[in-house]
Amino acid sequence: MNAMPRYLIYLKNQDYTSGQASRLLQKARNLVSDMGVVVRDTRVATNHIEFDTSVPEHNIVAEVTRRFSAISPVSEYELLVEQKIPKHESIIKARQSFNDEKYWRAHEVLEPVWKESSDEEKDLLNGIILVSAAFVHDEKDEKNICTAILERALKKFSKAEGLYFDIDIDQVKKNVLHIIESGCVQRFKI
Repeated sequence: MNAMPRYLIYLKNQDYTSGQASRLLQKARNLVSDMGVVVRDTRVATNHIEFDTSVPEHNIVAEVTRRFSAISPVSEYELLVEQKIPKHESIIKARQSFNDEKYWRAHEVLEPVWKESSDEEKDLLNGIILVSAAFVHDEKDEKNICTAILERALKKFSKAEGLYFDIDIDQVKKNVLHIIESGCVQRFKI
């Protein structure tokens, strides 16, 4: 059996909070329950709501997005396919995704780069991936999980400093430490 195509579907966030992620997930599932669509997860960012879905056929994604528009207007959707792109392009794409609060996408883009790296760079990339994963949990109102993952990320950054492809690692470490110490999750840009 072939795997169903996987899409990230983005709706405009019209005043939803991460505390409503579970309710939005259930609503989305109900909207497409007769279509064989799998809605894996819902993540609420500042400007968008992200639905992680699997759609049985490419040609019905338009119907899925039409139904999801009952929640909020659709801004875009993206077919997830693993791509082999050069390291520099991956870092740029991951940084842009992170800064757009598309943390799951940032994680997915960095993972192949992380797998091919070694030593201190591997730890640094793993730290960035962990920060992305932590913020995914924050988007689902799972603050304790978010903080625990940020603690793991901080350990991965222990030997890292300075700039990495224009990412200020020292500032990232300060931001992560502030969240851990304050207990208040404030998403930041890299």
